[in-house]
Amino acid sequence: MKSIWSKTCPMRERSTLSGDIQTEVAVIGAGMAGVLIAAALAEAGIRVVVLEADRIASGQTRNTTAKITSQHGAIYRKLTDTFGKDKAQQYAMANEAALAEYRRMIEKNGIDCDFEEQCANVYGNDAKILRAEAERAAALGLPASFTEQTDLPFPAAGAVRFAHQAQFHPLKFLKAVSEPLTIYEHTRVQTVTEHRLVTERCTVTAEKIVFACHTPFVNFPGLFFARMHQERSYVLALENAPPMDGMWIFADGEQNRYSFRTWNGLLLLGGGGHRCGENSAGGRYDALRKRAMEWYPQSREVAHWSAQDGMTGDGVPYIGQYASSRPDWYVATGFQKWGMTTSMVAAMFLKDSINGKKNPYADVFSPGRLNMKTVSGVLKEGGQSVKGLTRRFFQIPAEAVNALSPGQGGIVSLYGKKLGVYKDTDGSLYPVDVVCPHLGCQLAWNPDEKSWDCPCHGSRFDRFGRLISGPAQTELQKKSP
Repeated sequence: MKSIWSKTCPMRERSTLSGDIQTEVAVIGAGMAGVLIAAALAEAGIRVVVLEADRIASGQTRNTTAKITSQHGAIYRKLTDTFGKDKAQQYAMANEAALAEYRRMIEKNGIDCDFEEQCANVYGNDAKILRAEAERAAALGLPASFTEQTDLPFPAAGAVRFAHQAQFHPLKFLKAVSEPLTIYEHTRVQTVTEHRLVTERCTVTAEKIVFACHTPFVNFPGLFFARMHQERSYVLALENAPPMDGMWIFADGEQNRYSFRTWNGLLLLGGGGHRCGENSAGGRYDALRKRAMEWYPQSREVAHWSAQDGMTGDGVPYIGQYASSRPDWYVATGFQKWGMTTSMVAAMFLKDSINGKKNPYADVFSPGRLNMKTVSGVLKEGGQSVKGLTRRFFQIPAEAVNALSPGQGGIVSLYGKKLGVYKDTDGSLYPVDVVCPHLGCQLAWNPDEKSWDCPCHGSRFDRFGRLISGPAQTELQKKSP
């Protein structure tokens, strides 16, 4: 399930760190956020290395729909009500500044990455709500307006339109930006203590440390695992579908929860989102294919893929100091499905912060913020974790091994134990411990992606138990009689 970005832009391999080193700043994670943060620091004359557990852009960056926009759904009324006008304006202007910085970098360095200006649109069925959102966003200084005209294959009351937004090929951009940086691949950071990072083979000593690894794996301090959850979403790339004018996404609460954008003659149709670990029935790709055939009967699927995003309780990412007890640690996480723009926000802000400068947009993104939305979000995530833990102890496996279809998995009773079992197409069984090694929640089988997913904190493992993404740091234990 390779994205069109991965298919059209291979990244050169980097070496694995094999000896102890010292540096000014160590960045954990070589996705868009980690690479942009490292590039910004290097441009400021700071010695920085990037440590990547797998390959450059092997996580969420290669699976994005690659929109660069300050329009992150119909959010600005909510932001104003939650944070007040000043902080809502900070959020808005930070993302507009990020868009401008992309333009500057691409023009200055002559980066060929299919960058093109597009309008960003949030559609819905309640014109009154959409008009109010457009007015609130415009009052914050954003290029927002309401339009009744849409380019959708189904009826809508209209859309909130942001002018002068953009889209691009994320890996072509990342390939160019990462070229001069010191990046070590297949160098998983296992533990971090003060200024010391320990990998499988060696240690890195750094004056400052940045966690840009999608989900921070150090649980205490910070408690980021309890302050956000992970959501998955799915995309089809269709040829022979009519091109869309602009980028389109649904407003919260809409029944037609689909997104659209065009790249290189292909229509990207997205949807089917759900919380990680809650896709036991499957069928997310099939549902998108059904819609594609209904709306674009002459189209043909050329690729499909999925992405995972961190969702915070109050709808704003965490960018800044990791915790008050770790003044030399920094974090960029919880990008709310808008990681391309927010990665640049993180790079601009953390460059200033590490250089001891005050950034005008810092307060709204502060990881230490506390408001009623944050508190309610923590309580909600705590309840979800309890649910995942109790499922481990009390849920009785309903399936027998012989009831599993070839090519699928499930939680079964095997060898007198409760295990997760994948049955290969030839009938071979691959049993694993179904308890997530992060904090002990029971995993769930994802039939669309043939993976074991954690419903509590979003760790994922392939059908054989190999780690796909954290916050877990180890594979699942293989089980045998």
